[in-house]
Amino acid sequence: MRSEFDRLFGEARTARWPTLDPRAFPAVNAWEDEECFYVEAELPGLNLDDLEIYVSEQNVLTIKGQRKQPALEGGHWHRCERAYGPFERSVPLPGPVSPDDVEATFKQGVLTVKLPKAPEIRPRKIEVKGG
Repeated sequence: MRSEFDRLFGEARTARWPTLDPRAFPAVNAWEDEECFYVEAELPGLNLDDLEIYVSEQNVLTIKGQRKQPALEGGHWHRCERAYGPFERSVPLPGPVSPDDVEATFKQGVLTVKLPKAPEIRPRKIEVKGG
């Protein structure tokens, strides 16, 4: 039993902090409707001050930030599986956007970015005239 306890908890005491995998963090969902592209990212435990969001001329949304290591005073870790450190995730968009109209909200650890499509790729209703 002691060896099992050491196996479970002993490794974590000496293990290095896990780092974030930039290919997989944050987890994102992306979708579109007729007017906009949307990207939603899970960022639990971060503050607005920890985030930077960019849209490039090549139609790529970049979410950049850092998850800080928690301070542990007067104790020692038994397990540390949450990753910490800087991250940067880029999401190619399927078309051009209007960068001045991009909106971002951050609620309960979820970042939602609304990216209005550029006028040239939005569907246009064509008026049919009778004759």
